[in-house]
Amino acid sequence: MPLTRIAADAFGAVTISLVSLSAILGLICIYRSFYFQLQIHRRSFPQLKYFNGPWITRIALILVAIWWGFGEIVRLTFLKEKGRPFSSQLWEKNVCKFYVLSNLGFAEPSIFLMLAFLLYAALQKRESDALSQRWNRRTMSYVVLSCLPIFIMQFVLILVGPKFNNEKSGKRTKMSKFFSCTYTLTNDSSVCTYPLLSTIVLGIFYALLISCVAYVGTRLFSLVINKGLRRRVYVLISSVILFLPLRVLLLGFSVLPHPGNLVYEAIVFLAFLMLLFCTMVGICILVYFPVADSLALRDIGHIEIEGMPYDDYYYDGVSLVNNHGYQDTSRNSDASTKRGSVSFSHNGQG
Repeated sequence: MPLTRIAADAFGAVTISLVSLSAILGLICIYRSFYFQLQIHRRSFPQLKYFNGPWITRIALILVAIWWGFGEIVRLTFLKEKGRPFSSQLWEKNVCKFYVLSNLGFAEPSIFLMLAFLLYAALQKRESDALSQRWNRRTMSYVVLSCLPIFIMQFVLILVGPKFNNEKSGKRTKMSKFFSCTYTLTNDSSVCTYPLLSTIVLGIFYALLISCVAYVGTRLFSLVINKGLRRRVYVLISSVILFLPLRVLLLGFSVLPHPGNLVYEAIVFLAFLMLLFCTMVGICILVYFPVADSLALRDIGHIEIEGMPYDDYYYDGVSLVNNHGYQDTSRNSDASTKRGSVSFSHNGQG
């Protein structure tokens, strides 16, 4: 068996394993979100209802991330070899087109738009109705509308690309392989490729998104006092700023090596790892930890959340969890009254 095929099979097996583990983590988060929501309604925890306000957006984020992982699996080269699930030539072509539309045109933009909205919600005032069901519906609408232009552009590129491939000009055909081709035929299978134009569109979107996330993250970072929470915000913002540009660069460089060889498979696998890691960091920090902290708050007798922003774990929540009921009497009531939305706890400051 050639070394390239062994490497492709190895990368494929690792990809399937990582996607499966990520899906399991996502399903656990969905279960905990539903469980917390049921606990709020059944046991009448009105003081905790605000903590789980964006639960629909959180679940939608996880479902889209699982869908993205499914797309990463179906594009694998070793699934399109003879005797494998997508071995017919028609299937191979359609699967690669589906992958570009589904992952680059919808799933990836949706994931990070929802992460950005969840992060931004932490800055909203409680009286602004930031975490109602209406907020969840509005957020979902904004995500779909924001992704629609990207999806349409990717769709147009896939439709226009084959027309360039049919031209007899050798130079034009070669250029089209870089900019618009979604797959390349090899000896015994086809390899899904990343059209350079699709990567450029995704890169422009990520540049705008990183600017927004960095701005919101900087504001949020300045409000957080607890050291552990500051670390969470720092890790989230750093992962977005670092790994999304790296993914775009790797996808851009993937047009240089011959599709299907060892270098190409390694570049594509690294690009997959960049997005997987960034997505898992976002889900852990914006879904898993908030729900876990909120569940811990159920057993604490006195919870003072009036006037606090969304996901109070950024402020007093985690301090209460860590201290199990210790009440801080050194709060500045005047400052709290002026802001009307933030009630800081100095327990974690140091």
